Amino acid sequence: MLKNITFVLFTLFSLNLASAQVIITGKVLESNANLPIEYATISVIDTNSKTPLTGTITAEDGTFSLKTNETNFYIEVSFMGYESKTIKQFDIVKNTINLKIITLSEDNQALDEVVIRAEKSSTEFKLDKRVFNVGADLSSTGASSLEVLNNLPSVNVNIEGEISLRGSQGVQILINGKPSVLASADGNALGSITADMIEKIEVITNPSAKYDAEGTSGIINIIIKKSEKRGINGSATLNFGVPNSNSFGLSVNKRTEKFNLFSQFGFGIRTYPNKTESINRDLVNDITVSSTGDGDFNEKFGNILIGTDYHINDYNIITLSGSYAYEIEDQDSKTNYNQTDETNTITDSWLRNELTEADNPKLRYELQYKKSFKRHADQSLLFSALGNSFRKDQFSDFENTFTLGDNEDFKQKTRTDYTLADYTFKLDYTHPFLEKFTLETGSQYVINSVSNDFAVSDLQDGTYVNNPDLTNVFDFDQNVLGLYTTAAYEGDVWGLKLGFRLEHTNLSTLLQTTNESNGNDYTNLFPSIHTSYKISDDFSIQAGYSKRIRRPGLRELNPFSNIRNNFSIFTGNPDLQPEFTDSYEITSINKLGKASLNFSLYNRYTVDVVERISTFENNVSISTPENVGTNTTTGFEANGKYAPTNWFSFNGDFNINYFSRKGVFEATDFDFKGNQWSASLTTKFKLPADFDLEVSGDYQSKFKTVQSEIADNLFADLGLRKKILKGKVILNLSIRDAFASRINKTTTSQSDFYLFNSRQRGRFVTFGVSYGFGKGEAMQFSGQR
Repeated sequence: MLKNITFVLFTLFSLNLASAQVIITGKVLESNANLPIEYATISVIDTNSKTPLTGTITAEDGTFSLKTNETNFYIEVSFMGYESKTIKQFDIVKNTINLKIITLSEDNQALDEVVIRAEKSSTEFKLDKRVFNVGADLSSTGASSLEVLNNLPSVNVNIEGEISLRGSQGVQILINGKPSVLASADGNALGSITADMIEKIEVITNPSAKYDAEGTSGIINIIIKKSEKRGINGSATLNFGVPNSNSFGLSVNKRTEKFNLFSQFGFGIRTYPNKTESINRDLVNDITVSSTGDGDFNEKFGNILIGTDYHINDYNIITLSGSYAYEIEDQDSKTNYNQTDETNTITDSWLRNELTEADNPKLRYELQYKKSFKRHADQSLLFSALGNSFRKDQFSDFENTFTLGDNEDFKQKTRTDYTLADYTFKLDYTHPFLEKFTLETGSQYVINSVSNDFAVSDLQDGTYVNNPDLTNVFDFDQNVLGLYTTAAYEGDVWGLKLGFRLEHTNLSTLLQTTNESNGNDYTNLFPSIHTSYKISDDFSIQAGYSKRIRRPGLRELNPFSNIRNNFSIFTGNPDLQPEFTDSYEITSINKLGKASLNFSLYNRYTVDVVERISTFENNVSISTPENVGTNTTTGFEANGKYAPTNWFSFNGDFNINYFSRKGVFEATDFDFKGNQWSASLTTKFKLPADFDLEVSGDYQSKFKTVQSEIADNLFADLGLRKKILKGKVILNLSIRDAFASRINKTTTSQSDFYLFNSRQRGRFVTFGVSYGFGKGEAMQFSGQR
């Protein structure tokens, strides 16, 4: 009897124990910075069938809690992009399993596999722009933003980091729709924006009234991702090159719940070789002065950028950033000159040596406030203030040593004290309503202040004496106030955007030594209209009109220039007026399977066209910018991208335009017609062993200006990249102008004189090693100025 009672009690106790709920708790952290992982999956797996029994996900702080009645199980913790962890050994204390802290490590291989399959770069067609969404096929390469831009149709980045759109320079570069420290013209900051930081790039060939009316080449707007990565992320790059292209770059990002701290640091040494050739021929007196020269432009630079995004809450963000750079330049050149008479006999020969040194401190700083609204995701208020200061202290020594002729040796010195201060204030408000309508309004105020103190001294009787004819101080001050409003309707098939921009410009210049002042005060209206029509998912058409302005800069206005070549002088014109352009454009985009094609027809009518006019006297050519009549340009552009296989793709661009120039300057008729075309092709190969090969070629045809002819150019660039250690390290080899065929030649043929100028940089070979740490991908630091 007692045994039976004992057996019953034991059975009841066992059943009760089996049916008792077990509580499983713990906290999941990522291994790098011990930060919590939200939405990690906690699964209870049956030991025999290997099937999930129950589960949960982690909270924002990484904690979790779940209950189970099962007895034969194990626990699995997983999160996309991290290595899963299986837990089979655990203790049950008072019906509770406390797993405490569980750390997960990144699975870089898994991340690569998922991203490459899921994210392909794609093109969208908006009302007044083309949008390139940067997918993993670009962002996983470790490329800088300059390399990404160079792969976009219509966009080209040359060897010095200068960006052109459809063959024209003067492109405005914006970051998140506004001027930024990161978009400085230096190239370093922009080059340190990596492809994985970019969400999309907007290419605007015919800007609406929302944007600054300055420039006719268009706008490139780089949209930075709102990164959710937390902890410390970063990348470091070491470059070596021939000629000198040695640099080190470091980028570090620290993200917390409220702050995103970012910093970039770089230093390096670069050399730009320079080969020149010139001919000045007096056709009246049959006297020719020719020269050939070699020189090197060397620079040592260091720069640092630091900033922070402070997320006040989900709808308010403040950004504060600044950058400082210091450059030390030296330039040396040796140029051989020969003067010949009508019998082609050399009458004079001399060697001109130049040694130039300069220090350039630069400072840029930015404050931005952005407010979002609950009622609509695209409703926003943005205020930004950007400041920029630059100084150049430059000294040059010139020496002429004669080896033939009756002239005596002589020496000259120049001194340049150059200061610049720019300030840009912007206020933009975007208000969507009725689902498909958007109203934009805002203002911009730009202040430019420049002073150029230039002095020339000649050695006379052992003493350097100031040359008053070549010495002066030139001050340039320009303020531009702009107000705009646009209204847009964007439906599923058809859209229309209208805009008006009013800009008031106040410009003043002063030659202090001679007390000569010039002023220009004008107000202009810049309308724009854009429309688009979606014929199908694979074919759309866009049309647009905008009015643009190009204001002359300091170098075009300053009547003084350097004396590097005494026989070929460029000088500015304080009376120069701005150019105004009416720009019309029709563009189509076609998607044909694995190919995308874009075709554009455009027309630009420009008044007060600025052209360099050369005059000739005593074997010296003086080139001065002048407003010369009108110009009508009609062009066609086609560009496309095709990826027939996973290992091969190519994209190309073709642009041709015909222009008609009409104008009269100082009783000389400058009416003429001409054409210009260019073509580029870039091919990419995915090779075995994770090698990527890129080959690109460019051709630019010859074309005419008012007095001159610019020679054609054909050149090619090569690139080879390899990822190792699951993409954390990237090896990169690039060859710019592989065949050293890029030579800039200009020929001027007039009735009484002939001019020829040639300039060549040569081949650049660079090898780089990049390493990404934390959650950062390896990036390629450009190492440019």
